[in-house]
Amino acid sequence: MGNITYRFAKKQDAGLVLHFIRQLAIYEKMEDQVVATQALLEEWIFEKKHAEVIFAMLDGKEVGFALFFHNFSTFLGRAGLYLEDLFVLPEYRGKGAGKGLLRQLARIAKERGCGRMEWCCLDWNQPSIDFYLSLGACPMADWTLYRLTGDTLDKMAE
Repeated sequence: MGNITYRFAKKQDAGLVLHFIRQLAIYEKMEDQVVATQALLEEWIFEKKHAEVIFAMLDGKEVGFALFFHNFSTFLGRAGLYLEDLFVLPEYRGKGAGKGLLRQLARIAKERGCGRMEWCCLDWNQPSIDFYLSLGACPMADWTLYRLTGDTLDKMAE
């Protein structure tokens, strides 16, 4: 396998970002939940700058992506880097692209002075869990993720 390189996504990559999101959703058996559009990604990622994307590249082809944004730790008193999505095309898994993307994110976090890097993983996704554990990541057993969305979000906002 050749050398993997990395690049930040640009606005003209919004369609490609959406493609990777859909591929991830298929893998996670959640394809029916993807309502994002290219226009929404252009607006929220590239115009409003609420997230960033980096691609793993092999021979000029995007083979993986990571979508991330900054959160904030009041206890640390500084920003953190939150990884929302990480996905490598199946035929390129096990060849260093995923680990390379996480290394790139760790470098970005350190360069920006972030105090930590976090992400969530589905409980059934044992290959990913094993991968993260092999890198020294620690699951946060004492925390539960909560979410308001759709009608419940609307009701709370009333």
